[in-house]
Amino acid sequence: MAATETTNLALGYTAPDFSLPNATKEGMVRAKDVFAGQPTVVVLMCNHCPFVIHLLESFVAFAADFKVRGVDVVAISSNDVANYPRDSFEHMQAPAQRHGFTFPYLYDESQEVARAYNAACTPDFSVFDRDSKCVYRGQYDGSRPGNDVSVTGNDLRGVVDLLLAGEEVPSTGQAPSLGCNIKWKG
Repeated sequence: MAATETTNLALGYTAPDFSLPNATKEGMVRAKDVFAGQPTVVVLMCNHCPFVIHLLESFVAFAADFKVRGVDVVAISSNDVANYPRDSFEHMQAPAQRHGFTFPYLYDESQEVARAYNAACTPDFSVFDRDSKCVYRGQYDGSRPGNDVSVTGNDLRGVVDLLLAGEEVPSTGQAPSLGCNIKWKG
């Protein structure tokens, strides 16, 4: 299983704009609705990636835990569905229902949003503060399929806890996420 790391970007950039169809309920979701003055976690993910499947149950619990604390979570799938049909919009609804997503699962057919986030892998996590500025691009935790490290979400939880406490998120020591590469078109 080949692994790709999150792209190393300078923190502080503003969350890219988007308007994408939602697989968890009918309609479109716009960035301005998601980034509405509260901390927001954005994850680029897909249905078939073993790295995503490995942490999905824990991540769904993370999203539910933090939703009640005023944190938005949004997931975006951007893979080329011509070559990876399991990641199509129609197939996104099943895992969302099966796992009880409490967050939008959006379909980026054009891959423009993934490019705007400079996404490289699934899962690819970014955390934004109340002003929609990126304060974290890194891993959920140190667990990977087959490495015998428990899935806890400690890295992501720690960042969001700092934001909610009004504390600064350190820009150093952010370990990159690791996962399957985004399946780009053409």
